[in-house]
Amino acid sequence: MNHSNCDFSYMKEEILLGLQQLTTKLQHTISFLDGDDCILCNLEEFREELSQLESVAGSYYLQCYLSNYTEKVDDLSLCLKRLSSRRHGALIVVQGNDDVHSMIQKGTEIEALLSSSLVESIFYPGNPLHDGAVLIRENTIVSAANILPLTTTNITGKLGTRHRAALGITESSDALALVVSEETGSVSFALSGSLYPIQV
Repeated sequence: MNHSNCDFSYMKEEILLGLQQLTTKLQHTISFLDGDDCILCNLEEFREELSQLESVAGSYYLQCYLSNYTEKVDDLSLCLKRLSSRRHGALIVVQGNDDVHSMIQKGTEIEALLSSSLVESIFYPGNPLHDGAVLIRENTIVSAANILPLTTTNITGKLGTRHRAALGITESSDALALVVSEETGSVSFALSGSLYPIQV
């Protein structure tokens, strides 16, 4: 997927700076291996920093990829931020070139212009449409409460139904899926059968 036109230079700078700082710390820690110092705490700190960098990198590439799918990148970004802060679980599928209708159990037709407020209202707890996935094509919310195929891949770690569905639809199409965890408010995106954490 082409993301050469993506211009989120502030994110790239943050990633580069983080990698440079981590490299310096790693080189410093390597020098301790000649002595008797315990480096377990350092390794835990590196893991946390690397996880943080992964989220920043995920956010950068999500913005790049989304710009190939829809002009409403800002609306989706705002929507994810608000859903995350409220811990409102959500699953959003942004269709690519592949028609996904044959892969999903269709929910309720919407056919409305994509906006942050409309997507947020769909996933408001108690809304009859909040279970299942919202399907977006270009700048339109096509439908809500869609049921997606779950991944058949054996996954290590605990993943809920939304994450398994996001992986499932992206394993069999070029769609991009966005997931907000109801438990933690964390946000991820799935593409080509892989899941990536992002910062919002």
